[in-house]
Amino acid sequence: MKCGNFSIIEGADRIDPDDVARLLKTTYWANKRPKEQIRRSMDNSSCYGVYADDEQKLVGFARVISDFATTFYLADVIIDQDYRYRGLGQALVSYILSRPEYACLRGILLTKDAHGFYEKYGFETADGRAMVKPPCPV
Repeated sequence: MKCGNFSIIEGADRIDPDDVARLLKTTYWANKRPKEQIRRSMDNSSCYGVYADDEQKLVGFARVISDFATTFYLADVIIDQDYRYRGLGQALVSYILSRPEYACLRGILLTKDAHGFYEKYGFETADGRAMVKPPCPV
C-alpha cells in the first residue's frame, strides 16, 4: 500500500531482520533483544513494514501474533525517530487493523506511554499498561 513517498509492505520474508533490530534498539521494550530472537519472532508473526521509497529504508515496523479466531496481539510497533509525526504510525496501525483477518477479534497490546494513540483505534486501558480492544458484539 502506498502512503505518499512511503509503502506499507507485509511479510517477514520482505523485511530484513537487521533493519528491524536497528529500529528496536531505540525502544525501551526491545533494546536488548538479540538479533536471533528478533528473527524468530518475525518468523512466527505476521509482519508489516513501512519503507521510505526514496531511500529504500525501513522506517517503521509492527508485528501481529494471532490465532485468527479470537485474539490478536499487536507488538513491536515502532517508527524511526527521524520519521515520526508524519502520520506513518497512524497509517501502519490503521492498515493492520483494517485487515480482514483481525476484524472483530479481541486485540491486545502492552505499552506504558502511548495509550492516547491506541485509544483512537478502540483499545482501552486494562491495568495501567495492558490495553485491550474488545471483539465485535456477537
